[in-house]
Amino acid sequence: MDYIYELTLKVRDYECDLQGIVNNANYQHYLEHTRHEFLLSVGVSFAELHEQGVDPVVARINMAFKTPLKSGDECVSKLYMRKEGIKYVFYQDLFRKSDNKAVLKATVETVCVVNGRLANSDLFDTLFAPYLQ
Repeated sequence: MDYIYELTLKVRDYECDLQGIVNNANYQHYLEHTRHEFLLSVGVSFAELHEQGVDPVVARINMAFKTPLKSGDECVSKLYMRKEGIKYVFYQDLFRKSDNKAVLKATVETVCVVNGRLANSDLFDTLFAPYLQ
């Protein structure tokens, strides 16, 4: 797999549960933040898309937890993507920065709602063409 984008993240204290590890729900925040930063890196603002009537939404997420993160840990969030029919599928992996150990493997299926209707997005097709595998 050839990753097309990566982002370094740092675990904050309040993201951890009583066990001292990142609560599972916070990993979805990491994944979403990475996708939004990827969009910004290719010149698209998630907020501006909404103002234009284009809303990319998550249809399905599959997450496999491998190694827990703890407060203060840094991780590298990496992604690559494919298009399957009307869906854009993001393959997102997190690795602990200190030892490059796999933390999370996720698949995020997204679709576009354009002006309130499920639709193919010509904008995304054009924008993502160089990155689709």
